[in-house]
Amino acid sequence: MSSPISNVRGEPDKVIADIADYVTNYAISSDEAMQTARLCLMDTLGCGLLALRYPECTKHLGPIVPGTIVPNGAKVPGTQFQLDPVTAAFNIGCMIRWLDYNDTWLAAEWGHPSDNLGAILAIADYLSRTRAAEGKEPLTMRTVLESMVKAHEIQGVLALENSFNRVGLDHVILVKVASTAVAAKLLGAGKTEIENAVSNACIDGQALRTYRHAPNTGSRKSWAAGDATSRAVRLALMAVKGEMGYPSALTAKIWGFYDVLFKGNEFKFQRPYGSYVMEQVLFKISFPAEFHAQTAVECALRLHSQAAGRLDEIDRVVLTTHESAIRIIDKKGPLHNPADRDHCLQYMAAIGLIYGELTADHYEDAAASDPRIDALRDKMVVVEDARYSKDYHDPDKRSIANAIQVFFKDGSATEKAETEYPIGHRRRRAEGIPLLERKFADNLATRFPSKQAKAIYELCQDQQRLEATPVHAFCDLFII
Repeated sequence: MSSPISNVRGEPDKVIADIADYVTNYAISSDEAMQTARLCLMDTLGCGLLALRYPECTKHLGPIVPGTIVPNGAKVPGTQFQLDPVTAAFNIGCMIRWLDYNDTWLAAEWGHPSDNLGAILAIADYLSRTRAAEGKEPLTMRTVLESMVKAHEIQGVLALENSFNRVGLDHVILVKVASTAVAAKLLGAGKTEIENAVSNACIDGQALRTYRHAPNTGSRKSWAAGDATSRAVRLALMAVKGEMGYPSALTAKIWGFYDVLFKGNEFKFQRPYGSYVMEQVLFKISFPAEFHAQTAVECALRLHSQAAGRLDEIDRVVLTTHESAIRIIDKKGPLHNPADRDHCLQYMAAIGLIYGELTADHYEDAAASDPRIDALRDKMVVVEDARYSKDYHDPDKRSIANAIQVFFKDGSATEKAETEYPIGHRRRRAEGIPLLERKFADNLATRFPSKQAKAIYELCQDQQRLEATPVHAFCDLFII
């Protein structure tokens, strides 16, 4: 006879309890983390504003039922929409992820921690407006920045040693978990309620990576984070109303996350939660491109003048890269849509070599119809450098190295252009920040009149003034 299954409920899984404890009790003391969070806020919102140029993005925005008005609802930057926080989180999350241009975290798992801003800003704006309407103190942008630091940390620390992509799960599960925790905290949840919310995020249906890989690469990868943040807000709202949690959501035999979705393995951790991830985060400054290719595009631009005029004379192009890039963005054959192209190492390198630049427009069908692109892709050979792969995982280096060399039919060749750290890397902060600020100013100019853009830019340049600004007043600046 089989033994009866114990129905005794224990304490919450340690992983869930640690997240709730961190969100509840950890005080952000790092000036670098807060300064970087401000830069991240600027860059993330700027990416969202730029995405509003693309109808394939804007078709997803607005209320579910057209014409719906939500008193004290959260506003969607760059639009006139004012929505319930669940729908607003989807809208904001969809915008900021659409062009694959916001910040990145690379480890055993990859992802974009600023995706969590969809949940954070939607909840904070909704709460701030509600409080102001009731004559209470609104939330300030300092709370938003602190929440960003914590969401970055949860997503990034979980990603350091745990590869969800190797079991077929998409990294937006980490967005959902992180956003659920910080959204619940913003709503006033206590530690137990946060544990309940996070446990529900863990046992939720999790997205597969199907939409990120050939032959199915598609636009869902641009709204998947918005979907995760909106679900996070929903779970957080349920938790503060008293919805129960599931203490062994991860560890339950047969039915828990580890057994069902993680091949029976438990999560591993490299470091405790603090402010490490925000301090180390990677910014996409120069190119709207999957981050493993950022340094490859830098190399391609350096070789543009030597290759562009001799495309018919090229025998082969050798792309030297790291293992993660090969696993994600090494693609042969036809590319079917912009989402396919911005996750193809060869396509991005070809654009850089041919045009000497790479913009979001280069992924659209009109640009992709240039026959020189696929002709050059066919001449590309991708090889791994073991040192690049090793340094990619080294916590003291965190490099994202690529190199390109062009060989011609007459036996001559260009230099081997090599870049180990992209301009958005922490090691290149001093060089990168002025360019990041310029990127933000340029993105503001795509949506707002100069006076309005100037007011937003100047506020975001002033750390103290920004932190003291009520959230709803900040969001009102972005209404057009």
